[in-house]
Amino acid sequence: MTTQQPDPWQARPEAPAASGSSIPQKDPAGQDQGAATAQAAPEKEWWDDPGMPWKHEPGRADKQCMAWILFMGLFGMAMLPLRGWLLGLNPPVLVALTGSRSGTAAMGALASQGLANNWWLYLMAGSIMSIKFDWVFWWAGKLWGRGMIEVWAGQSKRAAKNYAKAETWAHKLGWIGMFVAYVPIPLPLMQVIFVLAGSTGMGWKKFMALDFLASTVWLLAYFWFGWSVGEPAVVLLKQYAKVANYVAIGLIVFIVGSTVVNSRRKQA
Repeated sequence: MTTQQPDPWQARPEAPAASGSSIPQKDPAGQDQGAATAQAAPEKEWWDDPGMPWKHEPGRADKQCMAWILFMGLFGMAMLPLRGWLLGLNPPVLVALTGSRSGTAAMGALASQGLANNWWLYLMAGSIMSIKFDWVFWWAGKLWGRGMIEVWAGQSKRAAKNYAKAETWAHKLGWIGMFVAYVPIPLPLMQVIFVLAGSTGMGWKKFMALDFLASTVWLLAYFWFGWSVGEPAVVLLKQYAKVANYVAIGLIVFIVGSTVVNSRRKQA
């Protein structure tokens, strides 16, 4: 009786996959299970980002408010050279166009020497112009609550600390904070107080009335300071007027240069 030898060409049964094998399993349709899981995960919307102030899909009002905030930043940078130039050329005009506090102090010094006629008209115009964009912060608070503050605070740990302090002060002060907002201290009190005014339900008429009153009071304080200094400040302004053109040119170069550098950093 002969023993049958196994056929070496006969297909052998596949060994079962070991437990914990990294070989991807396939479903009956032949699709990779990992790919299916990845496809099932919902994609994040463009607006659902920590760098955005809203917690929902932005509507028309949200986009308009954000556009105003971006415009304010660009407008402020564009006005820097003009501010530097007008401070030496004509402080009253600077006050009327921008509500500049340093310009108001300079105008007070000129008025003390009889060199700024009808200064009160420039001062009233300056009070209006100094608050021309404040309603945007109030609107941001009405739309997004603390959202805009969270965006500002998220820029760095130092910024977060400063905004936390400013918010603490804003809550303590209440509506009186509208007057404290103009205090020249290294805290972002003004923006925080204006945003919280909108988020806590202050009406826009009351907000604008308090803001105008606070701005006028502080501009009068700067005017009085310039008046008190008097002639020495006028002499200093005359000296500054000689280099005002160079200061304006230097500011333009700085703005353009910083814009180019920041753009290249973002591309890198």
